[in-house]
Amino acid sequence: MTSFVKFLIDNWFLIVAALVSGGLLLWPMISRGTGNGKVSPSEAVTLINREKAVLIDVSEASEYAAGHAAGAKSVPLASLEASSDLPKNKSLPLVVLCATGMRSPKAVATLQKLGYANSKALAGGLSAWREANLPVEKAA
Repeated sequence: MTSFVKFLIDNWFLIVAALVSGGLLLWPMISRGTGNGKVSPSEAVTLINREKAVLIDVSEASEYAAGHAAGAKSVPLASLEASSDLPKNKSLPLVVLCATGMRSPKAVATLQKLGYANSKALAGGLSAWREANLPVEKAA
């Protein structure tokens, strides 16, 4: 037992460095996690292409008309619970966005209560979508 304690005392700096570096390696997984339910624009595109995810824009109608992610359905946050524009198949992944990403987490919580368990918010909203040079269209 004394040799183990001596090892710890002699190598405390290396042990701390190993713990810190391990924590830093795990931090991206922990911070992104499964709990916050946010996806990056590239992850959203992957969901759309591989899993047929549906883009839901919860911005107000005027914001949606001014510019929205290509292919996104307009379902304003205020009318989300009563909307008939949501997919009938509740197992489809939904990627929810708004102008800045501030309203979409609330919309995801509402959608999950409605049975859309596979709903995720787009981190950064339409701003992040534009920064990733993804297509944006305006209502005709």
